[in-house]
Amino acid sequence: MIIERTISDYIQKELQSEPKIILLYGPRQAGKTTLIQSLLEKTDTSYIQFTGDDLRTQELFSRADLDRLKSAIGSHRLLVIDEAQRIENIGLALKLIFDQLHIHIVASGSASFDLANKVNEPLTGRATTFTLYPFSYTEIPLQSPYASNSERLDEFLRFGMYPKVVTLPQAEKENYLYDLVNNYLYRDILTFEQVRKPKKIIDLLSLLALQIGSEVSTTELASRLAISKISVEKYLDLLEKMFVIVNLRGFSRNLRKEISKTSKYYFVDVGFRNALIHNFNPLHIRADTGVLFENFSMIERMKKYLHQRQFANFYFWRTYDQKEIDLIEERQGELKAFEFKWREGQGSPKAAQEFAAAYENSQYQTITPSNLDSFIK
Repeated sequence: MIIERTISDYIQKELQSEPKIILLYGPRQAGKTTLIQSLLEKTDTSYIQFTGDDLRTQELFSRADLDRLKSAIGSHRLLVIDEAQRIENIGLALKLIFDQLHIHIVASGSASFDLANKVNEPLTGRATTFTLYPFSYTEIPLQSPYASNSERLDEFLRFGMYPKVVTLPQAEKENYLYDLVNNYLYRDILTFEQVRKPKKIIDLLSLLALQIGSEVSTTELASRLAISKISVEKYLDLLEKMFVIVNLRGFSRNLRKEISKTSKYYFVDVGFRNALIHNFNPLHIRADTGVLFENFSMIERMKKYLHQRQFANFYFWRTYDQKEIDLIEERQGELKAFEFKWREGQGSPKAAQEFAAAYENSQYQTITPSNLDSFIK
C-alpha cells in the first residue's frame, strides 16, 4: 500500500511549472525513492533516471563534460538522480545541465551535508529544497480496529515512524530497526573521510539516547568518549546533517538569567533511538516514557511545518534557577510555549508564569496524549 506523502503535491506543482532543480533531502529509508517513483508515474514528461550508488553514474556526472551529459540525457525533459550526494562535483554538473538544457532535475540525498556542500553555491537561485522525514502522525491512514491514531501511540513511541516499520507486523519491527541502525550508520558514516573512528559516533549516539530532553555538555561528552571537544562537535554536526538527530538551542531575549548557549538533542525517529539502546519494552514498564513522548511530540510538530512547507523556529527555555519549558515556537512574530507531559495534571506553572511575564504576548500550553492530535495536525 502506497501512503500519500504531504509534500508530494508541492513537488508535483514545481514539476508542472517552469524548469527547476528540486533537491529532496531526508534520512535513508524515509521514503524518498518511493515518493519519486509515485511522482514519475503521474507525469507526462519524458524522464531518465540514475542512481548515485552506481559507479558508472558517478563517473558520468562527476565530470562537467557537456557532450557526454547531453548524450546520456538525450531528449528527456526530466532528469532524476537518487543518492546524488555520492557523486563528486554533482553541483557543477547539475548547474551545467540546467543552464544548457533547461530541463527539470530532481536530485535526492540521504546525507544533506554532503549533497548541500556540493550543490548550494553552484545552484543558488536555481534550486528548491524539500525535506522528507519518516511518516508523520497525520500521514498514516487509520487502521481497523483503531478509531484514531492516538490509540496506536504506544506502538509509535516504541517503534517510531519509518515507513517500513509502520507497515511491518509487530514481530518484525525490532529486527528491521536493528538492521537500519547498523546499515545506515556504519555504511554511511564510513563513506565520510573525516570520520576516523566510526565507533565513537555510535557511542556518542548511545549517550545522546540516554539524555534526550536534557541539556548536553560537549565537554562532558568528550571526556566520556575520550576524544576532543572539537571532534564531538564535528560528529554532532554530521549526525544532524545525516538526519539522525536535531539540535534545539536555548531561547533568550529578555532575562539575564536565561540560558541560551547550550543545546538539547532529539532523535528524528524514536524507534531508531530505542534500537540504539536495545529497549522496545512496553511503555508501562519503562522509566523513559515521558522523554519519549517529549521527543515524539516535538519532532511531529517540526514535521508538520516541514511537510506543509511552513516555517518556524524552535528552542527550549531554561533559567539558571531551574525554571524550564520544553519547546518555544517562534512563528510569524508569535511566541508559543509548550510543555510535554505523559501524565495528565503535570506541568510547571512557575515556569509558565515567569515566561509569560517576560514575554507578554506569548501563549502557553501543556501537551498530553489527550490533546496531541490537535497539536500536530
